[in-house]
Amino acid sequence: MASESKNGGTVIIKKYANRRLYNTSTSSYITLDHLAQMVKENIDFKVMDAKTGADLTHAILTQIIMEEEAAGEQMLPTNFLRQLISMYGNSMQAFLPGYLEASMDHFRENQAKMRKAIEESIGSNPLAQIAQRNMEMFKAAAAAFVPGTHAASEDVKPATEADDLDTLRKQMADMQKKLDQLSN
Repeated sequence: MASESKNGGTVIIKKYANRRLYNTSTSSYITLDHLAQMVKENIDFKVMDAKTGADLTHAILTQIIMEEEAAGEQMLPTNFLRQLISMYGNSMQAFLPGYLEASMDHFRENQAKMRKAIEESIGSNPLAQIAQRNMEMFKAAAAAFVPGTHAASEDVKPATEADDLDTLRKQMADMQKKLDQLSN
């Protein structure tokens, strides 16, 4: 699915009267969960009414949010929802969408900065280095009880501080990649 948007631009999703969604690029029926996953993978799509050609993207995205909120994964506080509703018909209504978009962009930038800061701080954290040494000793002890493996004393080499730091940095980079994949 991830290559759809990159190769062909915007994916067209047709919504039929029976409420079924049809992905025209994969020639298959999909669900709202599929669309939510496409959003997370940054795949650009547009939902069109199959009969009239009307753009239903906004309504479908709102429906996805409603289902996520109803499923117990509530991100939107009740007070925020009340304030949002009160903005409809208000003279400031036209400014709110741009403000919310800018706020979300700023939030994502701060999230990326926070990840980077955590990654850098763990690399210099002596407690993380101790945890790494403890993990090596645990693995060595566990290997001693597995038949057919070498004795723990043969496998464990004294780790230098530079080795520990490089190992931690590699682990953090791997964790960062996994976090990035999950957030996308």
